Amino acid sequence: MKTLVWVEHDGGSVKDATLATVTAASKLGEVHLIVAGHGVDGVAQAAAKIAGVGKVHVADDAAYANALAENVAPLIAQLMGHHDAFLAPSTTTGKNIAPRVAALIDVMQISDILSVEGPDSFTRPIYAGNAIATVKTSDKKLVLTVRTTAFEKAAAEGGSGAVEAVAATGDAAKSRFVGAEKAESARPELTSAKIIVSGGRALGSEEQFHALIDPLADKLGAAVGASRAAVDAGYAPNDYQVGQTGKIVAPEVYVAVGISGAIQHLAGMKDSKVIVAINKDEDAPIFQVADIGLVGDLFTVVPELTEKV
Repeated sequence: MKTLVWVEHDGGSVKDATLATVTAASKLGEVHLIVAGHGVDGVAQAAAKIAGVGKVHVADDAAYANALAENVAPLIAQLMGHHDAFLAPSTTTGKNIAPRVAALIDVMQISDILSVEGPDSFTRPIYAGNAIATVKTSDKKLVLTVRTTAFEKAAAEGGSGAVEAVAATGDAAKSRFVGAEKAESARPELTSAKIIVSGGRALGSEEQFHALIDPLADKLGAAVGASRAAVDAGYAPNDYQVGQTGKIVAPEVYVAVGISGAIQHLAGMKDSKVIVAINKDEDAPIFQVADIGLVGDLFTVVPELTEKV
């Protein structure tokens, strides 16, 4: 089976989500990559070095400069004539492209796979991760999005894939890129950070959120996250949100400060290796999944912890 993996990149480097998706694809068969963008020679060369990659297809065209799904999907659908499966990470971009590819080649998409059970069988979470479904498809071509936290990352070095240019399908003229507001931070990216410190609504205000969470995160070299309640209250920006409707993370250490542990939040972080919970309510659901739990007033505990780290 030949698989085609969407390479998530920032125009200069390959993102970690791609490495986990390559691991998932390798369980199905031969791994090919598709790099689409404008001026992406460097990305293509980096992608070719990923362990286990046989070939890198490169579509270098201005139409793909901002990864507009309406332009990228026809390109991938064209390449699917020579591939059996298309896999994309369950990122904002991946989840935008994959359904369009599935529609163009007339198959059902299988979303958020957690494991590959066979050439046509996969597991995926349902009911906010409280149950795992095994899905078997009868489609001849597969379109899959991958829960990247469920797979080990392929080695970024050691491969020697062949790089091959492919013809662009051009601008579909169905959408246009207007602009992007990107949050710049010296901290690690949330989805790839080894340590995450997240704050909840109990912090009380935006000022207190940053006054307590940021210093601890900086001491630990961690990324900053937030519950949906904290984001909705305006304490933190949307890109900090962890949970079913936010980002799915699985760091080495996840510190939950003032987060009660609603099911939607747990769905986004319960695969973390070590979960540390700080909450004054000893009956908070977060303690049911925590490896280390500290019952106490976060306004006293967090500054003490920050000082002692």
